[in-house]
Amino acid sequence: MGYIGHHGVASLHKYKYSGVDNSLVAKFILQPFWSRFVNIFPLWMPNLSADNTYRFYICTLLSTSWLCKCPKIYSPHLDTVPPRWVHLAHGILLFLYQTFDAVDGKQARRTNSSSPLGELFDHGCDALTCAFESLAFGSTVMCGRATFWFWVIAAIPFYLATWEHFFTNTLILPIVNGPTEGLMLIYVCHFLTFFLGAEWWAQDFRKSIPLLSWIPVLPEIPFYGVVLFLMIIFAVIPTLGSNVSNVHKVVKARKGSMLLALAMLFPFALLLAGVLIWSYLSPSDIMGNHPHLLITGTGMAFGFLVGRMILAHLCDEPKGLKTGMCMSLLFLPLAIANALTAWLNDGIPLVDEHIILLMYCAYTVGLYFHFATSVIHEITTALGIYCFRLVYMCDSISIEGAQNIKVSKKNYD
Repeated sequence: MGYIGHHGVASLHKYKYSGVDNSLVAKFILQPFWSRFVNIFPLWMPNLSADNTYRFYICTLLSTSWLCKCPKIYSPHLDTVPPRWVHLAHGILLFLYQTFDAVDGKQARRTNSSSPLGELFDHGCDALTCAFESLAFGSTVMCGRATFWFWVIAAIPFYLATWEHFFTNTLILPIVNGPTEGLMLIYVCHFLTFFLGAEWWAQDFRKSIPLLSWIPVLPEIPFYGVVLFLMIIFAVIPTLGSNVSNVHKVVKARKGSMLLALAMLFPFALLLAGVLIWSYLSPSDIMGNHPHLLITGTGMAFGFLVGRMILAHLCDEPKGLKTGMCMSLLFLPLAIANALTAWLNDGIPLVDEHIILLMYCAYTVGLYFHFATSVIHEITTALGIYCFRLVYMCDSISIEGAQNIKVSKKNYD
C-alpha cells in the first residue's frame, strides 16, 4: 500500500518544520541543559532517519516498553504494590526519554541532517509513549481500571495538538505544556512514590494530604481520583478549547469549512467510543482485568491515527477526513459483537475475550508497523536519505555558534 502520492513527494521536498515552545521552565532551565547534553554525542553518530538521534530514541522507547512489562509482572491489574525500585526506574527512564526527545532536533541541526521523516518519527514515538507511560503511571498510583482514563487525558491533548498543527502549520506549546511541565510532573511523581510508597496514591485523599482532612462532605476518594479530576479540569479542557479556537481562526481566515476540519477528529472519537462500548459490554471486565492489553492495543491504533495525520501535514494533503485512518477501527465491531454474544449465552462470549484482546493487539501492532515501514521506505526513496545511516557529512558542520569542523565526505554506518 502506498501512503504518499506524487503531490506528497513534491511537498516533502519543500517542507520546513515550524514550532514554538513558550515554556519558561524549558527556556531558562531545560534548554541550557539540553544544549550542553547534546555535545556528548559525536558528529559522526548516525540517526534513524538521517534527522534525529533516534538510535537513543529507540533505546528509550524500549525502556518504556520494558516498564510496560514491569507493571505486568509486579502488578498484573495495576492495583497492587510493586517494588519501590520500579518507581525509581520509571522516573529515571522517563527523564531520559524527555531529554533524548529534546536533544534529537539539536543533534539533527549539528549534523545538518534534518528531514520530514524526523518529525514523523518524533511525534509518532511520542504518541506510542502515551500508552507506555500511562501503564507505568497506573502501576505507580495503583489506579487499576482508571489507568485507561489517564491514557485518555494524555491522548486527547496530544491528538488535538497534532490536529491544530495540521491547520496552523506551526506547533505552538503554551507556557505550561505536556512535553515539558507535564512530563516533569510525572517523573517527579515516580520519584516521590519511591520514597512514600504507592499506597499513598490509593488511600483517601484526606489521609494523603492531611491539610485537607477538614473536608467532611465528600465521600472517600482515592488521591489518584482527585489528581485525575484536576488534570481534566485544569489541563485537558483548557487545552482542548485553545486547540479548537486556534483552528477555527485559521479556517475562518482561509474561508474554509470548520465541518471538514472537525471531521478529522472523527476517527479518534470513534476509537474512544468503540473501546469504551466494548469495555462496558465486556463480560470479563477487560478494562480491569487486562489493562495492559487494552491500553497497548488502543495505543497502537492511536499511534497510527497520529502518524497518518502528521503524514497528511507533511504531504500537504487536502483538509478533511482521511478515510484510511479508519483502518485502525476495523477490529472494534468484531470485539463489540463478540461481547454482545455473552448477553445471549449466559454471560459467556462466543470467543474468549483474552484471545480477542490478543488479536486486537496483534492487529493494531501490525497495522502500525506496516504504516511505519511503508512510510520510511517511501520517504527515504523520495528524499534520497537512509535509515540508520547518514548520506554524507558536509565539509563544514555548524555546531550552534562554535567554530566549523572539517569532516571528510564519507558514509558513516
